[in-house]
Amino acid sequence: MDMQLAGKVVLITGASQGIGAGLAEAFAQEKASLVLVARSAEKLQALAHGLEARHKISVRSLSVDLTQAGAVDTLIKKFGDIDILVNNAGSIPGGNLWDIDAERWREGWELKVMGYIDMCRAFYKHMRERGHGVILNNIGNGGETYDFDYIAGTSGNAALMAFTRALGGKSLLHGIRVVGVNPGPVATERIEKILRKRAQEAFGDAEQYVKLLEKLPLGRAATVQEIADLFVFLASPRSSYTSGVIFTVDGGITSNKSIT
Repeated sequence: MDMQLAGKVVLITGASQGIGAGLAEAFAQEKASLVLVARSAEKLQALAHGLEARHKISVRSLSVDLTQAGAVDTLIKKFGDIDILVNNAGSIPGGNLWDIDAERWREGWELKVMGYIDMCRAFYKHMRERGHGVILNNIGNGGETYDFDYIAGTSGNAALMAFTRALGGKSLLHGIRVVGVNPGPVATERIEKILRKRAQEAFGDAEQYVKLLEKLPLGRAATVQEIADLFVFLASPRSSYTSGVIFTVDGGITSNKSIT
């Protein structure tokens, strides 16, 4: 199926690894032009060179810390003409109310929660002036599957869900679509790290994290490609009537509220 994204300019934050790198690959396969943003210049350059070589597309990159003053303004000045914005940067720390102190809580929210909001505020204005654009927010099912041991992330994701719905509810009046995606556990280094920590706490052995994987739907986490392919569809004109909603991709974890 042709997603009609060839030549569209897609900016992806947190693009150097994990889901972000998978998103870059998926959009590159559709012949979109890419703008990759992350903190690690070395990882970005390696990814950009590989994508250019494999897919013969234009890939620009910028190493920047989105929590720093002026970072979003820099992106707007350099790449204000993008067609699609994918907010993906940020990793809110796991832990309960006492594990996560005020400094770490604010640090996590500054990049993911306020980072998404600041990027939307800046790029929405430019998209509105042109009369078209798509904003996709990679949020996480913690925002609807409340977790005592992921309290900062649960709260932050819930806030971003509300923000996405509020912004996307009327954005089509300006020719813009705003959509959120809530992945559940995804097979990345981050989820392995989280599960290893929980296995250490539960079993006294981090290597037993595979037991936690076995409890997931289909006995595994989602693949990065399963998540990235949804983003590509939602970004495409084939999803042109979609805005102000959240798509949860977690194998039914959120919906399975059974007491058994």
